[in-house]
Amino acid sequence: MEIDPSQKGAVQGTGIEGQDIVAMTNRMARDMFASGFLNGLTQAPRIQIDEQNFRNEGSQAINRKLITDRLRVELNRASQGRMVFVGRQYAAAVAEERDLKRSGVTDSGTTGLTRAQAGVDFKLGGTISTLDSRDNARGVTQKYNQIVFELFDAETGVVVWSNIYEFTRASGEDVIYR
Repeated sequence: MEIDPSQKGAVQGTGIEGQDIVAMTNRMARDMFASGFLNGLTQAPRIQIDEQNFRNEGSQAINRKLITDRLRVELNRASQGRMVFVGRQYAAAVAEERDLKRSGVTDSGTTGLTRAQAGVDFKLGGTISTLDSRDNARGVTQKYNQIVFELFDAETGVVVWSNIYEFTRASGEDVIYR
């Protein structure tokens, strides 16, 4: 059966699930634009969003790329050119192409040559944290989930935007997250 990713599925637990990732990335994208941090900038800032600056300090194993990739896609879609995203995960491929162009194996392409790969103005960081509780007498597990997002200036470290997504769930039978 197919399930809308923004809806709860047939298997539910106390941790972060697909519908939470959809809801939190949608909310963070809306809030980032509403915050006004883009106001006064004369050029679209270059932003890096990847899992390297996103820590999982919670009890649930989670693929951090699910969160960072979806947030980058949502922001890129909604920004309409007001933000530019740098994909550092492609740095080796970019370096290889730059070498081919500069050695004359290929031409310069249609966008020309640059002195260096793109630097970033801001990076998105964050932390996933949980607080787990269990009542053995009643057989109930409860988990408080907190995901903090912070956009910081890559030159100064100043946090220019932050937000939090949090929820608590309890269950008589918890699922195993892999």
